[in-house]
Amino acid sequence: ALLSLPVVTMTKLTQWLWGLVILGSTWAALTMGALGLELPSSCQEVLWPLPAYLLVSAGCYALGTVGYRVATFHDCEDAARELQNQIQEARADLARKGLRF
Repeated sequence: ALLSLPVVTMTKLTQWLWGLVILGSTWAALTMGALGLELPSSCQEVLWPLPAYLLVSAGCYALGTVGYRVATFHDCEDAARELQNQIQEARADLARKGLRF
């Protein structure tokens, strides 16, 4: 008989958190010397500010993505016309029921 394991779906947040945990623990192990590696001082100088560089890079990427999405945002003219028609219908219906605008 085969065992049936439950399917676990990771959300995007969980994926990001796992990535941060893996990157953070790798960074901590390398900077604190937990692996017993003797890194040259030039590597240590690059490794210490690496989280700040990554944070700034992620912020720039996010800002660029938002700017690009805003710049390429498409107007939905058909949906706007449909909504205006629905508003006019609702106003006419309410006017028939005695509501004044």
